[in-house]
Order: sequence, then C-alpha cells, then structure tokens
Amino acid sequence: MSDPRSTFSATRGNVYLVEDEAAVRQSLALLLQLHGYATAEFASAEDFLAAQPRDRPACALVDICLPGMSGLALQARMVREVRAPPVLLMTAQGDASIARTALLQGASDFLEKPIDEIDLFAAIEAALRTDTECLASNHENDTLLARIANLTRREKELFDGLTSGRQLRELADQFGLPVAEVDAQRIRLMEKLQARRLADLFRLRFRVDACLAGRAV
Repeated sequence: MSDPRSTFSATRGNVYLVEDEAAVRQSLALLLQLHGYATAEFASAEDFLAAQPRDRPACALVDICLPGMSGLALQARMVREVRAPPVLLMTAQGDASIARTALLQGASDFLEKPIDEIDLFAAIEAALRTDTECLASNHENDTLLARIANLTRREKELFDGLTSGRQLRELADQFGLPVAEVDAQRIRLMEKLQARRLADLFRLRFRVDACLAGRAV
C-alpha cells in the first residue's frame, strides 16, 4: 500500500486545526507543515467561526471536546453551510455512538487519538480531494446560473416554457408570434446556453433548480 503522504502534491490545500490543547494543536500543525500542508490554528469553534477562513481547497481537523461549542456542534453547523469545507473529527475518547453520530452528520472522517500518521494523511488527502471536486462543481454551477441570469425576459420565458414540456405552437400562441419565429428564438437560446439538444435544456433546468434549492437551504 502506498504512503498517502507521497501523493500530497496532487491535491494541495489548507488544514484548519480546531483544538483547545495548545501542545496538541501545535504538534499537529508542525507535522502537517513538515509535509507541505498550509495550516491555521484555532483554540475553539467560536474562534474558527469568527475568523471565517476561506483559503481553499481545505478541510477542518476538529477536536470533539472543545470549550464552548463542541466539535460535533461545529461540524453540524458547517454541514448546513452549502460551501463549507469537509470536517475531520478527532477524539481521545473513542466512542462508537459519537463516531456514528459524526459520520451520520456528514463528517469526512473520525480519527481517534493518538492518531496514526498514515490514517491522518489519508483522511486529509481524501477530504482535500472532495473539497477540490466540490469547488469545481460550485464553479460550474455559478457559471450556469450566470448564463441564466444573462437571458432576456423573453429568453427566460422561452426557457421556462420549453423545459416545462410545452410545444412550440403553444409558445407561439402565448407570444403572439409565428411558430417559425419562436423556433428561431429556440435555436438562439440553445446556442446561448451551449445546449445541443432539447435534452440538454432539460438537464440545465434540473441543475438550475437543484442549485437554487441548495442555496435556499
């Protein structure tokens, strides 16, 4: 089995350490820095939330037992944020029920102290790959939403009508235009949205709806 530390250059990223014990936090930071990771340290969940670090791709390595807001509570809050980085939870008190809760809440991994270095780096690399993929998906979604936002009022009506399953003749009657003119508008709309077929328009509509639903959560 290959050492995950040897593949770090393929992902790169930032590790946010949320740990109240200074000695543990600094030791982890030094270890990670020696292997090329950028780190930022926080003594509490509140400090982390106040700082709102945004360097990405990233993951947060969070101790469960923190003063004030617990690591589990921080993780639950971050999961509710659409674009928060993945969270790795760690604890000195291995508890199956806590591990189950953490993973059900969406934690990227659950690590028991003392943490094995191979397990640590493997978990971090997996989390950074996930965040890199999420960032790429978010960029694609932003680009798509920008395209939709740049449509004219008529183009949006046509897009909504076509992706609601309405026929060109129905839309022509609605707009008070010849069918041939509405078809020409359809062709221009598809070019503008980089859609080759009607199925592509439906896929775009499904993605737009999913993006907007996710942002409304």
